[in-house]
Amino acid sequence: MPNTRFLRLVLLAFLCAASAVAFAQEGVRSYDEPFRSQFHFSPAKNWMNDPNGCVFYDGEWHLFYQYNPEGDTWGHMSWGHAVSTDLVRWKHLPVALREENGVMIFSGSAVADHHNTSGFGKDGKPPLIAVYTGHGHGRQTQNVAYSTDRGRTWIKHDQNPVIDIASPEFRDPKVTWHAPTKRWVMVVARPDVRRVMFYGSADLKAWERLGEFGGQGAVDGIWECPDLFELPVLRGDQKTGQSRWVLVVNINGGTPAGGSGCQYFVGTFDGRTFVNDNPKDVKLWADWGPDFYAAQSWSDVPANDGRRVWIAWMSNWRYANQEPTKPWRTAMTLPREVLLVQTDEGLRLAQRVVKEAHSLVDFDAGPGGVLTLRDQELAPGKDPLKGQVTGDALELVLVLEDVRAEEVGLKVAVGEGKETVVGYDAKNKQMFVDRTKSGVDFHKEFPSRNAAPVPDAGGGVLLHVWLDRSSVEVLGQGGLVSITDRIYPPPGARGVELYARGGTAKVVSLYVRKLKSAWR
Repeated sequence: MPNTRFLRLVLLAFLCAASAVAFAQEGVRSYDEPFRSQFHFSPAKNWMNDPNGCVFYDGEWHLFYQYNPEGDTWGHMSWGHAVSTDLVRWKHLPVALREENGVMIFSGSAVADHHNTSGFGKDGKPPLIAVYTGHGHGRQTQNVAYSTDRGRTWIKHDQNPVIDIASPEFRDPKVTWHAPTKRWVMVVARPDVRRVMFYGSADLKAWERLGEFGGQGAVDGIWECPDLFELPVLRGDQKTGQSRWVLVVNINGGTPAGGSGCQYFVGTFDGRTFVNDNPKDVKLWADWGPDFYAAQSWSDVPANDGRRVWIAWMSNWRYANQEPTKPWRTAMTLPREVLLVQTDEGLRLAQRVVKEAHSLVDFDAGPGGVLTLRDQELAPGKDPLKGQVTGDALELVLVLEDVRAEEVGLKVAVGEGKETVVGYDAKNKQMFVDRTKSGVDFHKEFPSRNAAPVPDAGGGVLLHVWLDRSSVEVLGQGGLVSITDRIYPPPGARGVELYARGGTAKVVSLYVRKLKSAWR
């Protein structure tokens, strides 16, 4: 029998069910092109990168994003825009902020100015405020735009820029309200010196410099796209009454999988100074795969919801411009709830896909649509799942115990000589995704095996896998481990297998759920 701690992790994983993200847009094609994600956000056409301006307002989750209205590779940066009432089905809106006068609209954030501190509100309704980097004429500056019609149209502040330090490397402002000091706080990156800067403001227009943080964690790549938020500390699934601040710094270079990655720090923040709880050489990674970058959390989530939800760009700057898709390029991860959990190693982030995902489980998919295995022995050459399920849009939850095999796990997108392996390496105590035989090798650095150390869970292994045609997201050990990979298998690669190598393991349970397309 699994111990109490492991059962808590299993329960935590099962609380998040199948997830899917999509948007509806008039006149778009079927969203059934080769490699088109069926439950991840992607633009109808053209290039997309970082999520921007994530804010909840008047019943809608707003997702802005770096977008090229002119083509399917990086350039002409503007803010694309979509909204959702459930984080599952998205409605595309017109481009919100466009490049003009030689200034591109780089990454940034958005907040609801509930007390109209900016003075931009009217008729007693709070405005939405976007704070973004303007990139052009040899420098990067911080700028403000506002909307008084629920984000449908935007006006750039006539006194922009609001911060200009005459630097070509100064970008990606994330703004939050800091209640103890009763002011807005901005964290913004200085990529060239591997630091983030803190600024404060009473009105979102006039900003004063407060402090900075850097020289800690991973510093071999450039620092970009920061985030800053406070989370309650959990022990198991229970609140401890304590809280800590999480400072997120996305980094390009020097990451576990190479290229783009997302690190974080846990500590205290007094409205001016962030103090890291860990020694400065400790590196904490939100994801160990190559395709999780520029993560940003939603602002202004209602108190009766209480979650911290974020989303990331599901690509890597090493090869993003060459991804083998058309007429669009790149996608977002699934929205995930972020938790701060006490572990034996210290405070660590855990993630679970948002609960709204239940709506896309396909209970009418016929045989294999919703499949459950329990108490099966897994041994070399013996697959209790054999021939029972196929698909390219699936949620799989695998619980293993008594692992005596050298390696054990799942193979997905199997067929035509291709496979993607999601497994547990018992010898090295690692979870991994192996995409060396996943499909199209369009870039020399794409084939890879991406692994993460596994925290102890009382002797059990829990793999929670989301397969969506051209991607896998793996949340292991109750969300304490995350590995995100793009894959590009051929259309006939739809098989799913269980496997063990060099010994046996007990399959406590395996749940497989087919997911409906969110486009149709």
